[in-house]
Amino acid sequence: MFTGIIETTAVVEDIISNGSNIDLWLSAPMTNELKVDQSVAHNGVCLTVVEIKGDSYRVTAVAETLNKTNLSQWRKGYRVNLERSLRVGDRLDGHFVQGHVDATAICINKQTLDGSWLFRFRFPEQFATLIIEKGSVCINGVALTVFEISRNEFSVTIIPYTYEHTNFSSLAENDVVNIEFDVLGKYLLRIKSLG
Repeated sequence: MFTGIIETTAVVEDIISNGSNIDLWLSAPMTNELKVDQSVAHNGVCLTVVEIKGDSYRVTAVAETLNKTNLSQWRKGYRVNLERSLRVGDRLDGHFVQGHVDATAICINKQTLDGSWLFRFRFPEQFATLIIEKGSVCINGVALTVFEISRNEFSVTIIPYTYEHTNFSSLAENDVVNIEFDVLGKYLLRIKSLG
């Protein structure tokens, strides 16, 4: 379980195909604090640390993950948002995030405002019932509040701190992002469909 509050970023150092999986080697300022078998959210995708060497560590992404996320588009040098899992007793500064990406979305507009940035995203219409005005969404692992919702589009505003400390600063129009909808909304929709 995560909160969507990014701790730092990592850089992709190497990508190795391994059957239908890929192994990713990343370097990050907090590598020395990681341990093998630890869950870390990478752009909102929960991946397990499987090896550590110096200031780099390795995670494996399976075919299911590659099909539902933007991981297959990552290249050497790509900057990734990181968050370690929530510990019991920690403050919940964002919202409940599972690290289970539902789909990808496309950035269709980026505007520089006076002191912040506005991003607009288009997502698969089949998820339209999972997003509400002023509700929560997780984009590339960042917990955000949505507004200006249409059938399959929404906007978010990014404050300077988030812009500078996540990969939102390099996000451009037509870029693909990982998106996780609010888990509570998913459960409510499931209950409604059953009954």
